[in-house]
Amino acid sequence: MRLIDLYQKCIYLGIEYDPRPVEEIEKNLARVAKQYEDLKDQEKQYFDRERLKNPYADTRILNGDPEVEVNRIFAGIDIEAQEIILADRLREKGEKIDLILSHHPEGKALVSLHKVMSLQEDVLAQLGVPINVAEGILASRISEVERGLMPLNHNRSVDAARLLNFPFMCVHTPADNMVNTYLTNLFAEKKPETVGDVIDILLEIPEYQESKKIDAGPKVFLGKEKNRAGKIFVDMTGGTGGSEDAFAKLAIAGVGTIVGMHIGEKHRKEAEKNHINVIIAGHMASDSLGLNLLLDQLGKDDNLEVIPCSGLIRVERCNLKLDHSNQ
Repeated sequence: MRLIDLYQKCIYLGIEYDPRPVEEIEKNLARVAKQYEDLKDQEKQYFDRERLKNPYADTRILNGDPEVEVNRIFAGIDIEAQEIILADRLREKGEKIDLILSHHPEGKALVSLHKVMSLQEDVLAQLGVPINVAEGILASRISEVERGLMPLNHNRSVDAARLLNFPFMCVHTPADNMVNTYLTNLFAEKKPETVGDVIDILLEIPEYQESKKIDAGPKVFLGKEKNRAGKIFVDMTGGTGGSEDAFAKLAIAGVGTIVGMHIGEKHRKEAEKNHINVIIAGHMASDSLGLNLLLDQLGKDDNLEVIPCSGLIRVERCNLKLDHSNQ
């Protein structure tokens, strides 16, 4: 498979398993196109035209020839300079590596992480929060995330890949969409009654079993295992953590339990104030599940080989049939 084909298939899968309807994604792309058309000619040279066809600003080819053939992928949750040097060391030992793949964004995809957070507005609206309230809740948080990203050394790992001549790509929200959809459908099918039942269901999944062995989740952060779960909200996509102001609205919308990857202290306190159970499934395990689901779909017809690193708990599910959430 060519790198460009792999990249485009990631985008396709991201859209296919996005919690939003396809029509809403198309509307967002049309709005971006309008923004581009309204720019002055001198401003258009700085516009990331990939945004015109890819709704996920945190998923990009960061280095390398898009036409290169990819058969063997060195894949991890976080890829920074040390992982790229590790890949080079493996290459010196005779390991063939066609592509370095990071889940978490780097380079220009990291700079633009805040741009995917509008997805959370639509998810809140689906749960019953009025869209104007959802947009108001997220606005200040999106701005906060953008400001926090600006001082970072964004291209550090991209430069390392360039100097060592590795094709380099990151795929973030498409993989997060897949884990979000997978768990949402799983809970809908199994209908857990209590918080403890939710934990038991998570522990049927190999990635969470491995994470549990090192005491990295799943864990109940708020509530008790005997508590009734109520409506379960899987909160695992949309860039990064949203606004703590959302918890009051989620409680009003009837959410009883949130299953997430991680939670900040301010967010935990707001969830507690609003009597919402919180289960932290585990960050690396959840990201591994999403990336595994995506890699398996990518490799269905092309026999891609994966060398896991940097927190990726590799589990293959090549025969798994996934339900789509937005069709």
